[in-house]
Amino acid sequence: MHRRHKPSASEHRRDFAAQGGSLSASHNEMRSFFNFSQLVLSAGHLKTPPVLKHSKVTYFEVEILDVQSKKQICIVDKVPPSSTLLDVKHKFHKACPQWYPSRVGLQLERNGPYLKDSISIQSLAVSSIITLYFTDLGQQVSWTTFFLTEYSGPLLIYLLFYIRLSTIYDQGESMKNFRHPVVHLACFCHCLHYTRHLLETLFVHKFSGGHTPLKNMIKGCAFYWGFTSWIAYYINHPRYTPPSFGHRQVCFAALAFLMCEAGNHFINVALAQQNHSGFKACFPSPTYNPFTWLFLLVSCPNYTYEVGSWISFTVMTQTLPVGIFAFLMVIQMCLWAKKKHKLYLKRFYPEVRRKAAMIPIVF
Repeated sequence: MHRRHKPSASEHRRDFAAQGGSLSASHNEMRSFFNFSQLVLSAGHLKTPPVLKHSKVTYFEVEILDVQSKKQICIVDKVPPSSTLLDVKHKFHKACPQWYPSRVGLQLERNGPYLKDSISIQSLAVSSIITLYFTDLGQQVSWTTFFLTEYSGPLLIYLLFYIRLSTIYDQGESMKNFRHPVVHLACFCHCLHYTRHLLETLFVHKFSGGHTPLKNMIKGCAFYWGFTSWIAYYINHPRYTPPSFGHRQVCFAALAFLMCEAGNHFINVALAQQNHSGFKACFPSPTYNPFTWLFLLVSCPNYTYEVGSWISFTVMTQTLPVGIFAFLMVIQMCLWAKKKHKLYLKRFYPEVRRKAAMIPIVF
């Protein structure tokens, strides 16, 4: 018979150690897996990192060249599409401080018109680089300053001649000769005319913040101030002779002058209200005010009334300097009326097409 082999004590210890080792290893693995699962459950949902959104705004570069030499003056970069030309002028002024925005003229082409400050940069863009030509417009003044200076001069100059300063007229001759009533009436009408212009400049006309070259103001002042001096010298001269037809001529002409002044004022008020109401406004239509009925015949009745004032003043005073001045005013007003009439035809064609510019049928 075979004898069963009994393991020894040392073999029992080896087997137990081997079994214990395997049990401890499996136990450690279960414990680490449990801890990991608890960590995942406590952490919640894993969030992906936020994705950075790239801006889709396209910026423009404005290259400014000299209109004469075509040399590059500067480049205005990072111009947003919503910017206007005035914004570009301000940035150009920062790069070139000697040219402030009001004296900067920018053109798309060398011989093209100057672009308005309100125009959008995006409307000019063909690519990301916009080329503009720069012209120095010279010293500029505001329109309010322009008209106040131009109209205040004749008002003061005429009064200096009216009081007959000793440096202008002979005092002995001034004391001997009696002043005709038309001299006082002419002073009143002349002052009324320019006072109306000054008040309308301050309270009626609405300027869009534009500017004009200083040389234009100098030329306008030379024209108005020079003619006022010539006119006032003759009317207030001690040897001035009254009109040929006497008081009847003076009264008729003075009444026509006052009517033209009133009509000019009411027309300017109507035009100011039309310009202030917005781009889609209609051309001013006549109202219950009879002075506005001239809108039925002409597109620029303010020029019609202005010419009527000076023609009436010529008849009232019957002097050659006033007649020459009135003739030049008729020519100038006709040119301005023709230019405005073309603009009105583009904007208010159905309402203006059958109207004359300034004088019914003739112009």
